[in-house]
Amino acid sequence: MTATEPGTAPTPTVPSSRRAVGVAFGVVAGVALAAQSRVNGELGVRLHDGIAAAVVSFGSGLLILAVLTATVPAARRGMRTLRTALRDGGLRPWQCLGGVCGAFLVATQGLTVATLGVAVFIVAVVAGQSTSSLAVDRAGFGPAGRQPVTASRLAGAVLTVLAVLLAVSDRLGSPSTLALALLPALAGMGIAWQQAVNGHVKIASGSAIAASFVNFVTGTAALLFAFVVVVAVRGWPDGQWPTEPWLYTGGVIGTFFIAVAAVVVQYTGVLLLSLSMIAGQVGGALLFDVLVPPPTGRPGVTTIVGAALTLVAVLVAAGIRGLRPRRRAG
Repeated sequence: MTATEPGTAPTPTVPSSRRAVGVAFGVVAGVALAAQSRVNGELGVRLHDGIAAAVVSFGSGLLILAVLTATVPAARRGMRTLRTALRDGGLRPWQCLGGVCGAFLVATQGLTVATLGVAVFIVAVVAGQSTSSLAVDRAGFGPAGRQPVTASRLAGAVLTVLAVLLAVSDRLGSPSTLALALLPALAGMGIAWQQAVNGHVKIASGSAIAASFVNFVTGTAALLFAFVVVVAVRGWPDGQWPTEPWLYTGGVIGTFFIAVAAVVVQYTGVLLLSLSMIAGQVGGALLFDVLVPPPTGRPGVTTIVGAALTLVAVLVAAGIRGLRPRRRAG
């Protein structure tokens, strides 16, 4: 039988093949997140407004998902099933608010990537994501149930924090830059919770499209509120709308990232999904910063070593037996 703790539900047994596929898709989604960070960061620079760039990104993703939800029969059924689950109490209303965390992540992309670079941004996100995943998994917020906090998981989380400190060590003389790094770290903490609750929405609706649509509805609403406040305080963005089509692809990338996470979290658990995405994020971020350097230049040695330490942390935490449900003899 599956081992459980007193008062907790048993952790579902997931075939190793499905877990492996989930990890592979998590890596691809991580690369997509790194690409989205570069796109939205550049758009924020052009518009002179990171919140406006986030509204464009989330809003375009919402339009895509609205069309898919209206035209795909499975998605329409998923929305009906979701309403029933909310009415019957099978899904709590707060579990539909994962998009708020996604909105904050996208907003930090537009606000900080141009200054930090994608690599430092992603390493900061990773620190928040991995440490928060421990708490989310331990509390059992994800659809995979409660996951134990073992020495290896804790060591992996600590290593990612050290990786962030190393990655920004050459900027210790710039308090404003270090303060900016706190924003993606906080956004990373929100990602773990977002993945957990979006997984519940996906299971309740039976549709990744429906789950992603709910995520983008709540996220877009949060960003529009923030944008209205910003405009009221400092006026309309004074930047120029760019003509390059790729700067408007953040929403498309986001729909892919959210859909993948909502589907595979039930097979991997929050921490393992986060770790696989981290590998893709770090590798993709370094590649983008090397091939298309930000205004701050190509990543330095400390940033590269910090990114490598992050991958070591992934290997440390992923090598634990706790990622596989334990079985008792008999």
